[in-house]
Amino acid sequence: MAHDRRGRTALWLSILGALAMTAAAPAALAGCNDPAGPGVDWRRCYQDGAELAGHDLSGAALRDATFSRADLSGADLRRADASRAKFLSAKLPRVRFDEARLTEADFTGADLAAASLVAADLSRARFFRAVLREANLSGATVRGTDFTRADLSGATWTDGKRVCAEGSIGQCN
Repeated sequence: MAHDRRGRTALWLSILGALAMTAAAPAALAGCNDPAGPGVDWRRCYQDGAELAGHDLSGAALRDATFSRADLSGADLRRADASRAKFLSAKLPRVRFDEARLTEADFTGADLAAASLVAADLSRARFFRAVLREANLSGATVRGTDFTRADLSGATWTDGKRVCAEGSIGQCN
């Protein structure tokens, strides 16, 4: 009888332990199928070719996500964390990346014409052959940023005063 009672007690303790571990488990992983919206968690998600023009993704968690050939024209990504995200050949004209964290993000071949990158962290980001015509980079951090063959014509540079001359390719002239 005592042996049976100990067995039941052990069973209940293991059930209670499992329940306690479930309650203390970390938050669920990113919801890659969640609808676009402010604060959405799309970390490590594939949104290649997505039609997200004009959507509000402010404050979104987009770390390590992929947006290759996606259309985010005029989208609001203020204060988003898109570190190491890939925006290869993405349509990003008039997008708002103000105060966004874009460290090591890859914008190879992306169209960021008239984009707002005010106070964005672009450290070690890559803009190879990207179009940044008339973009606003006021207050942006560009430490280690690669602008190789990027078109910066008419862009407002990081000091908020200098406007890059027509034909500024790879650097603000």
